[in-house]
Amino acid sequence: MHPPGADTVLVRHGDVNTKSNTVKRYMEGLLVENLEALLEDRSIPGAVEQRWNRPLIHTSEDAVRDATAAATDTFGVVSASPALTVGTEKDRILEVLAETARTCYDGGAFAVDARRADKTLPYESEDLAREGGAAIWEAVEGEFEPEVNLDDPDLTFGVEVREDLAFVYLETVPGPGGLPLGAQESVIALVSGGIDSPVAAYEMMRRGVPVVPAYVDLGDYGGIDHEARAMETVRILSEYAPNFDMPVYRIPGGETVDLLVREMEQGRMLSLRRFFYRAAETLAERIDANGIVTGEAAGQKSSQTVRNLGVTSRATRLPIHRPLLTSDKQDIVATAREIGTFTDSTIDAGCNRVTPDRVETNARLEPLLAAEPDDLLERAEEAAKNAVLIEP
Repeated sequence: MHPPGADTVLVRHGDVNTKSNTVKRYMEGLLVENLEALLEDRSIPGAVEQRWNRPLIHTSEDAVRDATAAATDTFGVVSASPALTVGTEKDRILEVLAETARTCYDGGAFAVDARRADKTLPYESEDLAREGGAAIWEAVEGEFEPEVNLDDPDLTFGVEVREDLAFVYLETVPGPGGLPLGAQESVIALVSGGIDSPVAAYEMMRRGVPVVPAYVDLGDYGGIDHEARAMETVRILSEYAPNFDMPVYRIPGGETVDLLVREMEQGRMLSLRRFFYRAAETLAERIDANGIVTGEAAGQKSSQTVRNLGVTSRATRLPIHRPLLTSDKQDIVATAREIGTFTDSTIDAGCNRVTPDRVETNARLEPLLAAEPDDLLERAEEAAKNAVLIEP
């Protein structure tokens, strides 16, 4: 819901405000670039204005809803509100509140949340809230009996007064928060097409980290459906970052998977994960990435016990980022649904055939090294050197 004639999206960021002024200005510039890219990619008319603390999207009433949706898909945005822009004169703000009430308020309890950034204006925030409430009451009392509830209103009339403009709005739509994409250096994202890895990649993107997706081709143990679902989840992730290229590196792993299935029983999945990590490290060195991100969560699978994570992590010198480490599965699933990757991630691709009948939950490095192929890590390095780019 928005005021009649709404022509602006008021954009709010959070963590950016904790930075020094120089870094904050740089990150706000990134945020504006990313907002512009999403608007352009979705063919939404609008111009983004970089303002201190509050970027603005100037658009039309017909497009303000879509522009708000684009803003709240942008990493670094805490919330956004479709708003009507007015002058800072108190009488004009009260007039707009009354007009908005006559159009949008049809019952229930209301409140006015008024905030004034410019302390030189000849009125206080409390005065604006009180008088605004009176204006709303008078505008609708002939139609129904209004009710004020400051603690739990059914409808909140928001007013934000900046230095030269004021904004009237009715809703605050949450965004992903975090930092603008591009604020950090890139990492390799190991994507399997399952539920967890796309969510982990998304969470890194939410913290401003561009991801370079890498998919390990499992050969006969994966197949075209396994790859297709991985590509589709990457395609969905790329929609949140249209100004960042996200082609996928396909790393050949079929021969090694087949070797592990034939020669190893206990510890097989751990050695396979070590293969993944070393391949990702080699690829990272090739393209100057700075770490590896995976969808692992402590204790979620047998290969993800704390001891097993410690053992497998020794295959690489790079940091392995695990943004889902302490997440419950239901929360990961909820995020996958929210960002749009869940459906494709749940397609049965048959890759569970790699899992042995007897799983290892308490591995030790030395016995694992003795059991796995001597050239496993060399195989991983060679596979990464032979990785090819494919478009999702």
